[in-house]
Amino acid sequence: MDERYSRQTLFPSIGKDGQEKIRSKHVLMIGAGALGSGNAEILTRAGIGKLTIVDRDYVEASNLQRQQLYTEQDVEKKLPKAAAAASRLRMINSDVDIQAVITDATALKLEELVQGVDLIIDATDNFETRMAINDISQKYNIPWIFGACVGSFGMSLSIVPGKTPCLNCLLKKMPIQGMTCDTGGIIAPTVQMVISHQTAEALKMLVEDWDAVRSSFVSFDLWRNQYTSMKVSKAKDEGCLSCGINRTYPYLDSENMMKSTVLCGRDTVQIRPPMQQDLHLGDLSRQLTSLGYTVKGNPYLISVEMGEQRLVIFKDGRALIHGTKDLAQAKTIYHRLLG
Repeated sequence: MDERYSRQTLFPSIGKDGQEKIRSKHVLMIGAGALGSGNAEILTRAGIGKLTIVDRDYVEASNLQRQQLYTEQDVEKKLPKAAAAASRLRMINSDVDIQAVITDATALKLEELVQGVDLIIDATDNFETRMAINDISQKYNIPWIFGACVGSFGMSLSIVPGKTPCLNCLLKKMPIQGMTCDTGGIIAPTVQMVISHQTAEALKMLVEDWDAVRSSFVSFDLWRNQYTSMKVSKAKDEGCLSCGINRTYPYLDSENMMKSTVLCGRDTVQIRPPMQQDLHLGDLSRQLTSLGYTVKGNPYLISVEMGEQRLVIFKDGRALIHGTKDLAQAKTIYHRLLG
């Protein structure tokens, strides 16, 4: 295996010194789905020193179209994604220290996992977790790489504390409702494009070539042949509560986190978003109906049949997931339909 990294070290911007830096670094991967499995494989093949993979979900048949580490056997066994990914990655590169953490990436859990980490990669499917990652990044001065995709559209942004705007600077308010892979679909090339952007940025950071790190927000639509790179340096806000002068890290505050509760005496979980919404239930009902779900409703709520589960969504964004007492499963169902 002496030649394992020979082609990578021939690349002048990495070289042998860069390879040694990669080997000494620890990356925290939040999510082991489409983006997470692809990012994890490239970093494992590149010789990262330690890779911690965090995911709460298990492998399903619908994952196989784009989540490159998993097999039909993983689906049959209903293996947790983090465990299945770690097993496959160890077979690819036994020199890498790979840790699988099967849990929900809450703010409290991230506080535990971030110790000793050099880089965080976002491979999640919701903005609640991303905003917690953003605040963790600023609090502990750890760079992170945002990535997202749906349909043929993808985007990526590198965030370096003290140098670039943070995600809160750009968004100001956490979005709750949005299209997801479960509502808008996804094609595999979109996933691979975002992975390429994320891992290229990751390698730059791991070898500490900070001048090469991209300072723009990249978005693209592969189906419509559109590609945009937008400078964001002027978006940095000194009054930002996540990265500004008087920062309070609002998305690490329990009051600003999504609340999930098992209702006493019922096979039901209640999900309450951190901020009250005003959902357009009619539009949401038509969208979900077009995707094949059985949807009933009134001006105050809609009820969505999902096999063994039933999801009731209220105008303020609150939801009841009937048919489960599993908080992680309930949150996964919520994010799949509401983003």
